[in-house]
Amino acid sequence: MQKKYIIIVAGGKGIRMGSDVPKQFLILVNKPVLMHTLQVFYEYDSAMQIILCLPPDHFSYWKSLCIEYSFEIPHLLVEGGDTRFESVQNGLRFVDRDALVGIHDGVRPLVSRKTIYTCYEEALKQGNAIPCIEINDSVRMMNQGGNAVIDRQMIRIIQTPQVFQSNLVLESHFKHAGEGITDDAGVIEYFGHTVHLVEGNRENIKITSPEDLLIAQSIIQHRGLAEHF
Repeated sequence: MQKKYIIIVAGGKGIRMGSDVPKQFLILVNKPVLMHTLQVFYEYDSAMQIILCLPPDHFSYWKSLCIEYSFEIPHLLVEGGDTRFESVQNGLRFVDRDALVGIHDGVRPLVSRKTIYTCYEEALKQGNAIPCIEINDSVRMMNQGGNAVIDRQMIRIIQTPQVFQSNLVLESHFKHAGEGITDDAGVIEYFGHTVHLVEGNRENIKITSPEDLLIAQSIIQHRGLAEHF
């Protein structure tokens, strides 16, 4: 059985939140957002190696939060880079070859265990697995003449964790400069590898605004109520 890794990248500044506290450290229900994120992967597989990439000037604050909230889930703390791409590369330096490695946004605490399971299982078979959901709204693309409708059946919203055979992502990531790449699937695609999409979960939102935080809070509280019935 291949070893599993998850690289969790959390370098946000909280600008869109209008807060001095980076968004990954904001309190969601009863603990910081980032702790919820680590917990869901630990609960999926406690043997999984969790690699957390944070800006070095956040290390002491994170460690103090772990003490304050008695957070004891084991993880390797790694210095993030100036960009998300560089942060992922720093995390990949601690990943073995011939393993499965996922890359996840620290501010996506609502990823389901089913989505995590699907991504790792499909990456084992296909080499990579990228979770996505269908779009419900009508979509238009801006052009020089104004705008034009797009068939929404052809559009997918991409999520994380994006999971790869480690040999594949290690080879690709350290050959690419990172320019023009918005996610890790784009890196392997640049080198000619097929991207395999799998079904994600709609609640797996990226918390970037106060509204997102309220939505996440409502979902978690609803889940807690449901567990009692």
